[in-house]
Amino acid sequence: MNVTRLFPLACAAALTLAGCSKDTENADSAQLEVRMTDAPGDFHRVVLDVRQIEVHLKDEKEADGWKTLGFTPQAIDILNYVNGKSALLVKEDFAPGDIKEIRLILGPDSYVIGRDEQRYDLKTPSGQTSGVKLKLDKTSLRQRETFQLLLDFDVAKSIVERGNWKPGNDKKERYLLKPVIRVVAQDLRGGLRGTVTPAAALPQVLAIRSTILGPDTVSTSADASGAYQLGALPSGTYRVEFFPSTTAPAGQNAYRNVVRTGIVVTNDQVTELSTTSLN
Repeated sequence: MNVTRLFPLACAAALTLAGCSKDTENADSAQLEVRMTDAPGDFHRVVLDVRQIEVHLKDEKEADGWKTLGFTPQAIDILNYVNGKSALLVKEDFAPGDIKEIRLILGPDSYVIGRDEQRYDLKTPSGQTSGVKLKLDKTSLRQRETFQLLLDFDVAKSIVERGNWKPGNDKKERYLLKPVIRVVAQDLRGGLRGTVTPAAALPQVLAIRSTILGPDTVSTSADASGAYQLGALPSGTYRVEFFPSTTAPAGQNAYRNVVRTGIVVTNDQVTELSTTSLN
């Protein structure tokens, strides 16, 4: 198991966690980035209709503490942002200080494309009214620094099928969207990456760290070449689990679940795992 130090030239790579400073930026300001990534689920597409992003700068009881960020309303297919990729939603100069919460306002046009290739609209009980609010712990923007909030959307936990829905019922009534989003701050900059064989197993990859609040799980999927990467991980010791999503062809050894333990992740470094065999 090797570790690779993260390069300081954050602008040079698509999967970096930090932003880039420009000579034209106000020297007395901070810079805030908001990005979104995804833990995968059992759908072909998951499209979120994101209309507005706000942050709260004061005590949560003060209604005037919300600031609207410079975000262009858009439909985001979050399954395009797995395996270490993230979508840049906001990047703007910001006054130094504390941020208490972030809020996403969703529109009415979120939907999924299921494994059956059918479109199912997502009902969003609160996201279109009060918004999806995410509390932040000890998040401070400092002068002349870039701070990033990575919103890790968990598809499997966020999209809930109604228990009484049956084939033939209204497709608009099948799924509810109850967003489960993990917020990761910029200073959590560890990561891990590796490959699996056979690549055709297309496994889901889970990195699990024990904490005093219970297991902290982050997931992605290996791509068609067998490669995977998880970013924005807190430092610590992880258990990495691999779950093949396909069945081995006839005449080949069956694919199997694999667990690797004692994987150490350190801030500002990417831990490289040796190839994991799934048969």
